[in-house]
Amino acid sequence: GIYQELNEVITKPCNIDFFDLLDSYTNKVYVSGLIYLTIYSFKELFGEKADIKVEHAIDKGLYIETNIEIDENSVTLLKEKMQEVINSRMDITKVTINRLDAIDYFKRMDDDAKKGIMKYNSSSNINLYRLGYLYNYFYSLMPINTECLGHFNLTYLNSNGLILTFPTKYSGGKIKKYQHHPQIFEIFREYYTWAKIMNIENVTQLNEIVSKGNIEDLIRIDETLQSMRLLEIARDIFSRKNKVKIILVAGPSSSGKTTTCNKLSMYLRSFGLNPVMLSMDDFFLDHKDKPRNEKGELDFESIYALDLKLFDEQIKRLLDGEEVIAPIFNFVTGEKSFKKALKLQENDFLIIEGIHGLNNDILNNIDQSKKYKIYISALTELKIDKHNRISTTDNRLLRRIVRDNKTRGTSIEQTLEQWQEVRIGEEQFVFPYQDEADATINSALIYELGVLRTYAEPLLYSVKSDSPHYNDVVRLLKFLQLFLTIPSESIPDDSILREFIGGSCFK
Repeated sequence: GIYQELNEVITKPCNIDFFDLLDSYTNKVYVSGLIYLTIYSFKELFGEKADIKVEHAIDKGLYIETNIEIDENSVTLLKEKMQEVINSRMDITKVTINRLDAIDYFKRMDDDAKKGIMKYNSSSNINLYRLGYLYNYFYSLMPINTECLGHFNLTYLNSNGLILTFPTKYSGGKIKKYQHHPQIFEIFREYYTWAKIMNIENVTQLNEIVSKGNIEDLIRIDETLQSMRLLEIARDIFSRKNKVKIILVAGPSSSGKTTTCNKLSMYLRSFGLNPVMLSMDDFFLDHKDKPRNEKGELDFESIYALDLKLFDEQIKRLLDGEEVIAPIFNFVTGEKSFKKALKLQENDFLIIEGIHGLNNDILNNIDQSKKYKIYISALTELKIDKHNRISTTDNRLLRRIVRDNKTRGTSIEQTLEQWQEVRIGEEQFVFPYQDEADATINSALIYELGVLRTYAEPLLYSVKSDSPHYNDVVRLLKFLQLFLTIPSESIPDDSILREFIGGSCFK
């Protein structure tokens, strides 16, 4: 079935299902409505020139920047104004206008990002949404009025920033009290500052670079930035070489952990150290012993899918100078085999890759000072425009769709089906431990979605309209069409992106 707004006119017999905020697609619609409510209320309070910029997701909410200084009282007043608009049950009306008229409107509103999006849109007409006197462009369906937007909270963060929180599937439909994550927040800030210096804050600016034939320079600069961050971490590890014996690299799915471990290993070798790489996946329990999820399927995302006793025991023995026969997990047979003899020499230390690497339930038998923990994720800083962010989750999903099809022979339907369980596992076993990291790496490349479009688009078009994932596929296609395609020839073979599109020098 196709998702429709509640005021859609029914012209023929059909089945109708209603969805609440625990449905991920509906939740996106709700959040778009909340953002529009925030924009309108902010302008009502502080004047027509007052505006917000939706920066990024953090801790089941959104970080929002304001173009005027605010304080805690300002946030209280804004929350009251939003509630007032909710109570007044204002309509959010879809308006179809000519694309050139939309360009003219956003030009008058001094919104170059939205004007640019219209420029690269081939449609004759554009759907805008009207709330009061405001018109805006959003990349999802919208609630039909403000009455349903009563579940939210605002938290003051700084003189130009606040947090908008709302119910999600992963918070059990409740509004979670905001918990600040300083490392993640700072990484977003660093990349935002870099993007601003490079004048690439939104999709329009990226498309301009592509259309002018300057994308190769941007690719080289962006790849250099990532390499510099890894070199910085390698230096930090080297400075602790007399203590650190284990580097744990963790993060959600499709963050680029494998490439990161390989590149980090090269940098550490250049300092005279000798890293030995292990994957936590090799310590999976045999299929017959694995836990199962609510559907009765094998649960690969749970930390309890690992043989934790064997893992802790073998790592401890390695650090004590003993030889171990490490397992290799066979995903075809679903069993481990023990053929890999390992013993650490004087200058050796371990790099261990796995989504559970920061979890406190592993390696409790080893002193914390011997561990160096790295958290990695694709923390997309590029925006569509100031009111429409790019989802880091969508970025990772597109990476996974391309990689699974190219290197694992997995169909897009299988990937989309598995993704639901992957996300549940991340929320339960990965994100709660991100603050445990000694260092955080942002693996997102500012240019990558233009490259991923080339690989992902044909796969997305192969999904039939009767698929349970069809609505998400249509949403992703609409999103990718915002980007001009970028050829992959100039991407170096040690790039994180090569882990997903193929051609990596790391096998």
